[in-house]
Amino acid sequence: MDHVGVAVKSLDEAIKIYRDLLGFELKGIHVLKERKVKVAFFSMGGEAQVELLEPLGSDSPVAKFLETRGEGIQHVAVRVTDIEGVLEKLKQKGVVLVDEKPRDGAEGKKIAFVSPKSTKGVLMELVQLPR
Repeated sequence: MDHVGVAVKSLDEAIKIYRDLLGFELKGIHVLKERKVKVAFFSMGGEAQVELLEPLGSDSPVAKFLETRGEGIQHVAVRVTDIEGVLEKLKQKGVVLVDEKPRDGAEGKKIAFVSPKSTKGVLMELVQLPR
């Protein structure tokens, strides 16, 4: 497990909850213009993190998620060591992919998403750490 992504309407308000009330350590805030999202990563004491996602516009995938489902868990991310190899194996098995090739994520990570159609309704993110 790499992290759990939580869609929020206001990053500032959510940071107050996760940092100030829950005591998680804020690791960083990033703006991902190409994904139209602002994210904050929190450490929970182990390797797994919580990622808060605030949309940067009504055409952001996170904004669409918030419209239909409201605030809450948006995706689950798992760590892989060879993201291109994993994507190829999944494609060969007929898994529906959102991304057939990895793209740049926050903190220098390579990421790709697997469609919820193939994972019982859960948007799955594959994450490869920088080498």
